[in-house]
Amino acid sequence: MKAIILSAGQGKRLLPLTQDRPKCTIPIHGRPILEWQITELIKFGISPIHVVVGFGVETVEEVIAHHSSHQAVHTLYNPFYALADNLMSCWTARSEMTEDFILLNGDTVFETAVLERLFQAPPAPITLVTDQKPQYDADDMKVIVQGTQLTRIGKTLPLESVNGESIGMIRFQNEGPQLFCSTIERRIRQPESLKQWYLSLIDELAPQGHVSTISIQGLTWAEIDNPDDLQHAETLLKPFVP
Repeated sequence: MKAIILSAGQGKRLLPLTQDRPKCTIPIHGRPILEWQITELIKFGISPIHVVVGFGVETVEEVIAHHSSHQAVHTLYNPFYALADNLMSCWTARSEMTEDFILLNGDTVFETAVLERLFQAPPAPITLVTDQKPQYDADDMKVIVQGTQLTRIGKTLPLESVNGESIGMIRFQNEGPQLFCSTIERRIRQPESLKQWYLSLIDELAPQGHVSTISIQGLTWAEIDNPDDLQHAETLLKPFVP
């Protein structure tokens, strides 16, 4: 199975750290976020890895070139990174979505056990990785799940109905890639698509019964959007430093 990592953005909420380098190259314990991701994916046998790049592409390519598994990692350039949200990054990678794959946000770091839990999940066209916590804030990508089926995903869902959050990792298999790509192609024809997240497509597919979930509650992961998140990730990943 291959992986696609969405790493085209700058990460402006981490300024000035991202003034001249994209968020995915910011180090945690001396290793860039992207290096943490590639290492875990390769360790689990996921290859090839396609990284959608944009801002600071040369810096990203340098990180890849210095990785021991660089021959299994390829870049896809999104020329619209400064104008559009990450739906356009998925459109850029659509030619690599013809078979089973994992889609991963470029700011999510995780332990190997997260991938193990995902691959233990029953077969489904689309499997969204989720976690739970006592309360959710405006920035969380919240979910509503019934049993294991996703019914809604978004940042503005009513809190009284929310029972989890997306960690930024999805498995597509069997008819899942085709479902996702056809939805991308239909949505991309709408002018507002430039400012939409790819998870809005998952929200569209969920009521049709195509999206299952797998909870990784208790396992280690972090999403890095701001300096507090970066400090939190430093603490969480300390036990995993080689």
